[in-house]
Amino acid sequence: MTSRDDILGKLRRHLPQSSPLPNLAGPWQTFEDPRQRFAEVLSGVGGHCQFFENAHAADQALRDLPVWQEAVKTVSCVLGVGRTNFDLSTVDDPHDLEDIDVAVLPGQLAVAENAAVWVDDALVPHRVLYFLPQHLVLVVPAGNMVHTLHEAYQRTDVTARPFGCWISGPSKTADIEQALVIGAHGARSLNVLFVEYLP
Repeated sequence: MTSRDDILGKLRRHLPQSSPLPNLAGPWQTFEDPRQRFAEVLSGVGGHCQFFENAHAADQALRDLPVWQEAVKTVSCVLGVGRTNFDLSTVDDPHDLEDIDVAVLPGQLAVAENAAVWVDDALVPHRVLYFLPQHLVLVVPAGNMVHTLHEAYQRTDVTARPFGCWISGPSKTADIEQALVIGAHGARSLNVLFVEYLP
């Protein structure tokens, strides 16, 4: 018997007792005010959100954000909200986007329970735009909010695009000395703008 067999044998003898899998039929948690829940959870993870009637109102609020006012290089892939102040169509190498200060990008679906927003590359020419900018603004149709992640997966085809992911709050880590660092692997801030009517 090898030491490997000995170790694996001991592990098998001390396996925890199996328990039945949870019933995934529901009923699932719901929130009296999903918008308030989303806002509270997003605030708890370092992000902010606002709700607007139309894209014009969202654009005005964006212009009031200090990060937008201080930005040198901006990009927007959302019609009517923000602007791109360089020719994005000439960018072939995603590395050339490393100096973006603020990116305004579309979000498809928001989840109240964990303040996650589903994003994909359907309207974004370079998926790194979700991760390279110093500050990220996601614009989500206000009607596209669900209560739970389970409900979200029922409404999301994760195979529809080559890329898709959930984003909740700015980038953060506490791996080093258990000290929380914001923006270690991505955006230093996240604003989610919910808009009732998008062009």
